Amino acid sequence: MNAPLRIDLAGYSREATLGDHRAFLAFFEEAERLGFDGVWFHEFRLLPAGGPYPSPMLLAAALLARTQRLRVGVSALVLPLHHPLLLAEEIAQLDLQSDGRFDVGVGRGTDASTLRALQIDPASTRERFERACLLLRDALSGKAVSSSEGPWRFDAQTVGPVGSQRQHPQHPPLYIAGSTAETMGFAVAHGLPLLLSLEPPETAQLAHVEAAFAQRGREGQARMLASSSLSRYVCIGATQAAARAQADRLLPLLYARRLHFARLRGVLPEQVPPLDAARVLREQVVLGDPQDCVAQVEQLVARTGVRQLRCVFNGNGVLASGEALEGMRLFAQEAMPALRAQQARQAQHALQAMHSNQAQGPKHPPPHTA
Repeated sequence: MNAPLRIDLAGYSREATLGDHRAFLAFFEEAERLGFDGVWFHEFRLLPAGGPYPSPMLLAAALLARTQRLRVGVSALVLPLHHPLLLAEEIAQLDLQSDGRFDVGVGRGTDASTLRALQIDPASTRERFERACLLLRDALSGKAVSSSEGPWRFDAQTVGPVGSQRQHPQHPPLYIAGSTAETMGFAVAHGLPLLLSLEPPETAQLAHVEAAFAQRGREGQARMLASSSLSRYVCIGATQAAARAQADRLLPLLYARRLHFARLRGVLPEQVPPLDAARVLREQVVLGDPQDCVAQVEQLVARTGVRQLRCVFNGNGVLASGEALEGMRLFAQEAMPALRAQQARQAQHALQAMHSNQAQGPKHPPPHTA
């Protein structure tokens, strides 16, 4: 039976987090009232333009204390920057404080300036990521973990406190963020769900997943994808024309943002390729009136098998929070009920089919006759 469709928010990092702290938290309290399931924040450390919340764990703690149902996730904690034992302990504490509403996304990270500041060899980040991820997974499942090789060496240690999700071996939920064949292969090898990114579009990442499962066999592929998450910009309006007008404003702003961050990395503007507007709209945007958005989300779920959607209403910070909130309200009022109703119908059909198969009992071949 299909898992319920989960609809989260994303796009709140760097410039999207600027402004009054109380108003920022109140924004997500409103998101909870609207019925969204969760929100995701990013980790950017020791960057000149990193924003007011370099520690997403501290931000998550503040927001979880002000909400009752909303899940909060990090997409993603940059594992090479952290000692896995201390990180596991902080996650377990936040899991306890939130009554099991914290989601853990982990990634390798590639920002050279952060690695230089912490004197971490860039060549070591793959090993640090993979080793820390497995240690973190085992520690959060309640196992005593030890390490006799690699960047961290320590004797057997159990991490506490015991959080409310620790009764389940896969909790707190642990996701892998990345886009390379190596990272996707690592996730497949260890059965960990994915945080599929907007850049590159998830089609490139899913191709790596498909290749990894082709080598290992298909067992667990549908289950892994169903528990994974993907992102989309959402341009929704009362009419198709209104939604398209928002998309027309969004695209040049996205390109300007790309130029800005390229400049911070020392890349010249002429070295940044132009935005392929048609491809962005096709591969990265849910666009239209509420009925259009429902149809596109359903097609996306059917095509990928992924049943968690991270909606970016603010263009990753290039659109004003008021405009983002307007889109969120329209989506929550008119699109989400239709999506929930559709998933309820699918669950009912699956249940009826299961009962029908059970009622029919096992099928036996006809008796042999001479």
